[in-house]
Amino acid sequence: MTITSQAELWLASTSPYRQQILQKTGLPFQVAAPDIDETPLAGEAPEALVQRLALAKASKVASTLNHGLVIGSDQVAVFNEDMLGKPHTAERAIAQLQAFSGNVVTFLTGLALLDAATGQSLLCCEPFKVHFRQLTPDEIAGYVTLEQPLDCAGSFKSEGLGISLFEKLEGADPNALVGLPLIRLLQMLRQHGVNPLL
Repeated sequence: MTITSQAELWLASTSPYRQQILQKTGLPFQVAAPDIDETPLAGEAPEALVQRLALAKASKVASTLNHGLVIGSDQVAVFNEDMLGKPHTAERAIAQLQAFSGNVVTFLTGLALLDAATGQSLLCCEPFKVHFRQLTPDEIAGYVTLEQPLDCAGSFKSEGLGISLFEKLEGADPNALVGLPLIRLLQMLRQHGVNPLL
């Protein structure tokens, strides 16, 4: 089966960050909100969780379509073997960043590409490590006040001022840190005959 670069592409996410990343490809796409239960299963490993949720999001949107390729993605931050969610409050964001100071946080992003017509899927988990520098309490408070990263796992926006918190970044694709591993996604799309360069 040959699919042109004009294949119907769907992003199963309302995240503005993921939409901005996908826009880099120049490929036209539509957005749909996947309404799924994101509760981890008992004893579920972070890698398994993000892949399961990425596929569940893509499947939810694909179930409403006759054809098209659906992208699902999910991310967790892991620190000291604990999965971290979005802080939602300034106090929690400050507490997270205080714990991260001088330490390494691993971000795991699950990525799924699902063919709505056939039900076939491609799935992966992309790791990315963030090495935080030693941060002062004033720097942390100042950062949270300036950027309000309350809806971001890890309490920072790497595409913004969050970069000032880091000593170094370690991973194959910086887009993975923002929530959509674009290098891996483009590899998956090429397997379906979708190439933004052709």
